[in-house]
Amino acid sequence: MKPVKKITISAIVIALYIAVMFVSQGFAFGQYQIRLATSLYSLSYVYPFLIVPLGLANFLSNTLMGGLGPLDMLGGIIAGIVTSGAVYLVRKFKLNLWLITLPIVLCPGLLVPVWLSRLLNVPYLPLALSLCAGQVLPAIGGVFIIRVACRYILRPGKNTHGL
Repeated sequence: MKPVKKITISAIVIALYIAVMFVSQGFAFGQYQIRLATSLYSLSYVYPFLIVPLGLANFLSNTLMGGLGPLDMLGGIIAGIVTSGAVYLVRKFKLNLWLITLPIVLCPGLLVPVWLSRLLNVPYLPLALSLCAGQVLPAIGGVFIIRVACRYILRPGKNTHGL
């Protein structure tokens, strides 16, 4: 894929992530989070070049809407990159597609409370359980995004790994 196409896709995905976060910000921030936009992390399964842009998207959404400061902004970019990278590893090792739900649930669910528990003065474990529970729906959504992308957007047989 040409660099211009990669940059264009990256920009569209970042914009989409921020738009979804804006629309869903009422339940996407704070102690109880259902971040529908994190289902977009699944796109790194098909397009590994999106690993860093998805981290950047998280950084930008935390900057524009999070209101919890630099620690949350920096933590967000790290959590986004780690999550997207782990999703890509599922593809690299040719594991079952449903296994992308694990990094989408566990990476943000276990990483974000490291700093959010301090910022919100909430114990780590209840916060981690809450965030993991909130990530289940976006994780399942991520699987469906990949199924649709592989079936209707990508050429059949290319980058699908038997989906």
